[in-house]
Amino acid sequence: MAQQPQRGGGDRNRRDNRNAPAVDGPDSDIIEKLVHINRVAATVKGGRRFSFAALMVVGDGKGRVGFGHGKAREVPEAIRKATEEAKKTMIKVPLRENRTLHHDGNGRWGAGKIMFRAAPPGTGVIAGGPMRAVLETLGVQDVVGKSTGSSNPYNMIRATFEALKVQSSPRTIASKRGKKVADLMGRRNDGASAPVETAEAVES
Repeated sequence: MAQQPQRGGGDRNRRDNRNAPAVDGPDSDIIEKLVHINRVAATVKGGRRFSFAALMVVGDGKGRVGFGHGKAREVPEAIRKATEEAKKTMIKVPLRENRTLHHDGNGRWGAGKIMFRAAPPGTGVIAGGPMRAVLETLGVQDVVGKSTGSSNPYNMIRATFEALKVQSSPRTIASKRGKKVADLMGRRNDGASAPVETAEAVES
């Protein structure tokens, strides 16, 4: 007589395996954006051989972003290579109130020149092309950006990352200068109109 399988045993194991991918690593929340794809032709004996180059931007929408480029004979393979490289080169950028940058920035790479400014709530992402893709995957919600140089997507991406690398938060500056965050924030809020005694107190 055939032995009846135990009820629930096999299903429970199968259920555990099915739910295992839900507890994923840090790549589960990664946002991927294809910025540019280019067809490259190499002249070889017997004709021309085509391949594709892809430029990808990835980020978690919470202050981490990276970019990468990949080249392959097929478009999906080029995108996969670019995505893997982008994930390996992600950088951490501090965000103010999890919506905008802490201060204005300028970046340059080759002939590419960009600038961006922090913006009040409700402004949105006012930027175009590759710069917009970087800022959106980074998690910026309010910013004003403009490209004043080359429109080459590779140069624009690198110029944007050069500007993001020098972004710093008040906490980082305060720790380097041995001051309190409240002192730095008080100075920024008061600006040039701050009383002399207040400025002297912040300096001490």
